[in-house]
Amino acid sequence: MPEGLHPQTLAVRQAIARSQYGEHSEALFLTSSYVQPDAATSARRFANEEPGYTYSRTSNPTVTSFEQRLAGLEGTECAIGTATGMAAISLVVYGLLKSGDHVIASRSMFGSTIKLLGSELARFGVETTFVSQTDLQEWKAAIRPGTTKLLFAETPTNPLTDVCDIHALANLAHNAGAWLAVDNSFLTPALQRAAGFGADLVIHSGTKFLEGQGRVMAGAVCGPSTLVQDKLGAFIRSAGFNLSPFNAWVVLKGMETLFIRMREQSRNAMELAQWLQAHPSVSRVYYPGLDSHAQHALAMQQQGGFGGAVLSFDVRGDSPEQLRANAFAVVDHCRVASKTTNLGDTKTTVSHPATTSHGRLSEEQRQAAGVGQGLIRVSVGLEYPKDIQDDLARGLACL
Repeated sequence: MPEGLHPQTLAVRQAIARSQYGEHSEALFLTSSYVQPDAATSARRFANEEPGYTYSRTSNPTVTSFEQRLAGLEGTECAIGTATGMAAISLVVYGLLKSGDHVIASRSMFGSTIKLLGSELARFGVETTFVSQTDLQEWKAAIRPGTTKLLFAETPTNPLTDVCDIHALANLAHNAGAWLAVDNSFLTPALQRAAGFGADLVIHSGTKFLEGQGRVMAGAVCGPSTLVQDKLGAFIRSAGFNLSPFNAWVVLKGMETLFIRMREQSRNAMELAQWLQAHPSVSRVYYPGLDSHAQHALAMQQQGGFGGAVLSFDVRGDSPEQLRANAFAVVDHCRVASKTTNLGDTKTTVSHPATTSHGRLSEEQRQAAGVGQGLIRVSVGLEYPKDIQDDLARGLACL
C-alpha cells in the first residue's frame, strides 16, 4: 500500500499480502505447524536466519496481520500479539527486567496489574514503587539512578480515569535511562497514540475496545523493533504467551470498525457523564471529557478531543457499608446494562470495582487507588443513551 495512509484507513486495510486465492477478507490460518520445502530451509527458518513460518507458537500469518495492523495504527515499527492483556504486561516485565531492577507505576491502575507488579514481580527480585498517577514530582522522586528500568502508566486509569502526562513521563524515564510503557487499552490508537508522545512501549488488552464485542481474549505490545522483536520476540518464543490465530482474526475484523465505535461510544459516555453529574444521588463522576475532571485539558490534548467510553461514579452514603449497599442496589436494578467486569464492548457493562476488578487487593491498596465501596464503573456501549440513563435511574431512585 502507499505510504502515509491515515490510521483510519490502516484499521481496515493493513495486513499481510493476500494468498494466491485473492481473498478479500483476511485469511484465517488454523494450523499448528508449517511444511518446509527442504531441511536446509527449515534449519534457517528455525534459526531466524530467513523469514518463514515454522510453528504457530512463534508466528502465524493471521497473527502477523493483526500485529501489522495494530503497529500501523499506533505508529510503531512493530507489534507482538499475546494471549491476553495481562500476558502482554507479563511479557514486558519478564522479558525486559531482571533481579535487582526497579519499576515505578501508578497506584491507581487495574487491580491485576497492581497485583502483578507489586506482588508477583517481587518474588523474582524486582521491586515496584507505586506513586500518584498525576503527580510528576512523585514519579521523579521515586527514581533510583542505575536501578530504575521501567516506568509503567495506564492512561486513563481503570476505574477512576486519571490521566498522566505521557510526554513528561517519557522525558523523565529517558533522562533516567529507563523505558516508559503505557497501557492504551481504554482509548486505543483511534483516540490516543502514546508512542507519538514518547512512550517506548504501548500495551493493549485486545479483549477490550480493539475487538469490541467481548468475544475473545487477546493482548499486544507495540514499539520499536529493538525492543519488541529483538528482546520480547526472543522471550516469547520460549515463554509461549502468544496469541491464537482464531482470536487474532476476530480482533483483526473488530479493528475495522474501531474508529466508528470509539467515537460514537465516547459521545454516548459524555452524555451519560453529564446526566450522572446532575443526579442528586451521585456525589462525583470520573470522566476525562467533563470540565470538572482534574486533567480535562490534558486529556483533550492527548485523546483527540474525546473522553473515551469508560466512566465511573460514586453514589452517596454515610458509611462504607451503606456505600456498598447503595452501589449494589444500582447495579442490581440494571436490566439493560450487563453486570459484568469486561469493558470495551458494544453492549454497556456495569460493575462494582471494589469487589471485582480490584477485589484481590487489600483494603489499603484499594484506598490508595481511590477505589471506594460506593464506586461504580460503566463501560458505555452503542445503545440509545436515554435507555442507559433510565436503566441506572431505577437503582439511583432507591437511594
